[in-house]
Amino acid sequence: MSIDPSLKLKNALVRHRNVLTRAERIDVLKDEERWHEGDSVTGLPKVGHRKSAAGKKSRSALDEAAAGAAAPGAATPAPAAAAAPAKGGAKGGK
Repeated sequence: MSIDPSLKLKNALVRHRNVLTRAERIDVLKDEERWHEGDSVTGLPKVGHRKSAAGKKSRSALDEAAAGAAAPGAATPAPAAAAAPAKGGAKGGK
């Protein structure tokens, strides 16, 4: 039984795939200079294909980015979390 076209994802091939096609593996090997024209396309070596994740920035990197973005002489507004007083939780008021 086939899937109804309305249920298919439009970006199904855009997401990260763990298995590369032969052409993609050859491209990676060419970039690493491990494959040259005329080499056999069968029996290719394994190619690591890792998903690159955008990690969280450290606090110092965020501070440097904020300092670089601020205009010289302009006052920077205080963050909302620092300006608001801390509220006690359900268990913390005794």
